[in-house]
Amino acid sequence: MSDKTEPYHLPVTVEQIQKLLPHRYPFLLVDRVIELEPDHRVVGLKNVTMNEPFFQGHFPGHPVMPGVLIVEAMAQTAGLLTQISSRMKGDTGSPLFYLAKVDDARFYCPVVPGDQLLMEVKLLRLLRGMGMFEAESRVNGKKVASCTLVCAARSDK
Repeated sequence: MSDKTEPYHLPVTVEQIQKLLPHRYPFLLVDRVIELEPDHRVVGLKNVTMNEPFFQGHFPGHPVMPGVLIVEAMAQTAGLLTQISSRMKGDTGSPLFYLAKVDDARFYCPVVPGDQLLMEVKLLRLLRGMGMFEAESRVNGKKVASCTLVCAARSDK
């Protein structure tokens, strides 16, 4: 391993996540990484609170986390898998992955304030700057959403 290899000990904290992803409040949707198998799978965690800005309008009196934000949380978790895996190998200049496609998105039950959303993402393929991921979100062990994500690497340099 290279001298530049950065160790990542679980849990990966939100402070570390902010060094890996460009997202910030209110759009950083991963609070912690709790499981990691580099280049294979990752589990991220999002504590869903009533203080989330989207609950003001989605829906007043019946707050539900928008499905598109659950998908975004899974995509950010996929980004963490690629970023952490690259940095563990000493590649500090790895490009960000941008969400390019969402397939087969399914929503099984609502995510509400007080829930702890677990996003499990598995890398299916990584080829020529494109990554395909299988993603699933759970609350209390119950599946709440799933999809296949396709992300494209893009260097912002």
